[in-house]
Amino acid sequence: MNVHSPEHADSGRMAFMREALSLARANAAAGGRPFGAVLVRDGRVIARAVNRILETGDPIAHAELLAIREAAQALGLVRLDGCTIYASGHPCPMCLAAMHLVGVEAVYYAYSNEDAEPFGLSTAAVYAQMALPPPQQRLPLQRLRPDGEAGLYAQWAGSA
Repeated sequence: MNVHSPEHADSGRMAFMREALSLARANAAAGGRPFGAVLVRDGRVIARAVNRILETGDPIAHAELLAIREAAQALGLVRLDGCTIYASGHPCPMCLAAMHLVGVEAVYYAYSNEDAEPFGLSTAAVYAQMALPPPQQRLPLQRLRPDGEAGLYAQWAGSA
């Protein structure tokens, strides 16, 4: 088989997804939440992670975020251009935003928000909130800057 063929790419993607699902299942069996992520660059696994919310008490210890952190440290980079994430579940808005911010190239997931809904694991409601204009969202978002405060970004740019 040609290693650059679409069939090879599909089998490679499926192998990475099976690994993410295996991580999720093992984490659930160990008492954690059923989420796993594998971060890949150039066909090589750079990071693997599972959801550690229950284990750590950290509400943002999502598998995708932990994989991003691990990969960035392993590569010594703050940008992950050219990387792909394989996640057991549809990434939440926080994780998806992080993927955009760090330059992840593609994301594949196995279980949708619809699949997750009956188990209380869907983040569709958060996506719906974030799609609204800020003044209509449930969480107030307001600019508040003290008088005389100016130049923070210009100061930072000048020191870089």
